[in-house]
Amino acid sequence: MPAEPAYVPDMPALMTADEFLMVNIPDKRVDLVRGVLVVREPPGYQHAHTLARLTGALINYVDTHNLGHVLAGDPGFKIATNPDTVRGPDIAFIRRERVPDPPPQGFAALAPDLIVEVRSPTDRPGDILGKVGDWLSSGTRLVWVIDPARRVAHVYRQDETQATIGPNDALDGEDMLPGFSCPLDAILS
Repeated sequence: MPAEPAYVPDMPALMTADEFLMVNIPDKRVDLVRGVLVVREPPGYQHAHTLARLTGALINYVDTHNLGHVLAGDPGFKIATNPDTVRGPDIAFIRRERVPDPPPQGFAALAPDLIVEVRSPTDRPGDILGKVGDWLSSGTRLVWVIDPARRVAHVYRQDETQATIGPNDALDGEDMLPGFSCPLDAILS
């Protein structure tokens, strides 16, 4: 008697960035990672407060020095194709000479120069490191991961060097934002 074929569940079709642009899941945050939709919970009050304070400091500095654009609130960037990956950072900085003209209606197909991720209570360390790896491999030169609960920031660079910033230290714009310095404690207060 022939054996019954094993049941193999249907694998979901991979989504493209264009299809992802039409996705609306109320009260959730979403990314497209190698064609697969990733849904996360909203981050909460402390995350939003840290995000707002750092966004304000970055916008003030970037606008004063005419350095480019600061985007906040999960702007989508298409950073890989076939399968597509669209990541939405908490904050992104794009140098003036790289700002798309005209601005794209959908996702910008570029890697920002600086990415900021503010760790949420529900973020798993492996997921954060996955985002960092995606950003750096797509061309982002500097990534700041701020952990408000632990009052530290981790700095990742495209040259594979890393640093940890404590509450008494400052985030440094390095060559992405020359002269920018923001005490970590100032955005965590």
